[in-house]
Amino acid sequence: MSDKLKTEKIRCDACPVMCYIAEGKSGACDRYANHAGELVRLDPLTVLHETEHKIVPFLSGTDQEDWDGDIVKGDRQFVTAIGAGTTYPDYKPAPFIVSQDIDGVDMVTVVTEGIFSYCGVKVKIDTDRHIGHERDVVRVDGEPVGHVMTSEYGSKMLSLGGVEHLTGGSKKEGRVTCDTLLKLCNREAVELVIGEDDEQVTVVVAAGKAPIINGVEEKLMRVGCGSATIGMFAKQWLNEVDEVVVVDDHITGVLSEHEAGKQLDIPPTGIKMLGRRSTPGRYFQVAEPGIGWGGTDIEDPLTILGPFNPKTARQGMTMLMVSTTGEQFAYFVLDQDLKPVPADIPPKLLSSCELIAENCEPSVCSVLFMGGAGGSLRAGVTENPVRLTKSVKNSLTHVSCGGAEAYVWPGGGITVMVDVLDMPTNSFGYVPTPALVAPIEFSMRASDYGVLGGYVDEIKQVDEINAQATRKVSRSQDDHNPMRASNYKWSEGTKAGESGT
Repeated sequence: MSDKLKTEKIRCDACPVMCYIAEGKSGACDRYANHAGELVRLDPLTVLHETEHKIVPFLSGTDQEDWDGDIVKGDRQFVTAIGAGTTYPDYKPAPFIVSQDIDGVDMVTVVTEGIFSYCGVKVKIDTDRHIGHERDVVRVDGEPVGHVMTSEYGSKMLSLGGVEHLTGGSKKEGRVTCDTLLKLCNREAVELVIGEDDEQVTVVVAAGKAPIINGVEEKLMRVGCGSATIGMFAKQWLNEVDEVVVVDDHITGVLSEHEAGKQLDIPPTGIKMLGRRSTPGRYFQVAEPGIGWGGTDIEDPLTILGPFNPKTARQGMTMLMVSTTGEQFAYFVLDQDLKPVPADIPPKLLSSCELIAENCEPSVCSVLFMGGAGGSLRAGVTENPVRLTKSVKNSLTHVSCGGAEAYVWPGGGITVMVDVLDMPTNSFGYVPTPALVAPIEFSMRASDYGVLGGYVDEIKQVDEINAQATRKVSRSQDDHNPMRASNYKWSEGTKAGESGT
């Protein structure tokens, strides 16, 4: 009989997969295991502490031996949902409902790891390089995982994941999409292939790192469009050069025609631009998008120029052509046929190119997790889930993800977006349904939680949390604090106990 018990599997109900787990083994998600017949969560609950230090990664192994097990140490703490577990199959209260006194106010934080089928990431890539046209498909391992969004100022935008890719395609598409999201959210690098056939571009993306486009690491984000660059640096070129062209895929600038040049009394040069003229000194579509000068497909900047007007141009006129990052530049002098001839760039003009580069920010990738908190999450907070939604909208309940500030989208439901770099490392997991597992916390006054119809009998004091199973992470006092009174409407004068739900 005892031998039979040793080999008996237990059923995990933490997600819809419902794994049967043998003794000493973990489930398909690697988050739960069978330990002596008991279902245990493998990752420790994470607690943030306010200190004078920034967030530090959690280190397992021998580093744990140096920790004395004290999770309080007199510092204010915040119990996150990282390692908390889920509420599946939905009727159960959240794994941890924690109470603590904050500046004389009895606060409650409800923490749970949500199973997000409706989730994805928005990726912002600071670069001028062309990585694909709007709506181009983004693939990983040959599977579609998202698409290119509308570009922003100096940045390319991607939308990856979402329920259509997780559940609406093949099993492999769902699996690859989930793996891609998990890696990006946990700050790992992922190689993306964008576009079709001979127009494909390869981009390696990781949160907080520079993008690698077709094998080349990007360095700088543009200082501005071509027109803006003319306006910012026009005085640098006054009396140093006759004409300046700032090459840009979107808006190429021409100094002598630009309003900045007009106000500095720079005379016309007879230059002819090959592009669609917008307003004076501003040109669209001078070339095709690409990975060359200013996000265009050109390597020779002279290809965007037509012949100079002989009525205005003259032999010996000088011209600087430069990209929006200052990384590419060339200096020319018009010969007797009014054709630009390459020449050595004068030191002062070289300094102006270096000044453009100096004013560029580093090229970096930003990854924002976005997910909708549906029935499973809300039911773990209260038996009347719509009250939680109303409380969030009324700023009586504050939403955070791993203790990080989360933006809650307007409109119906609780749709959140959070920068993964603001969260502790390894905050995300997965279940092979497939779906991401992400931490989410709902903080409010204890009085408001009672009005919500919350599980008040499940509330525990913060010092009741098992220290031996806790991961302690330092947080600077300057970082987001979900318990700060300014997060809540009642701090503006709402009477105590008034919930608005």
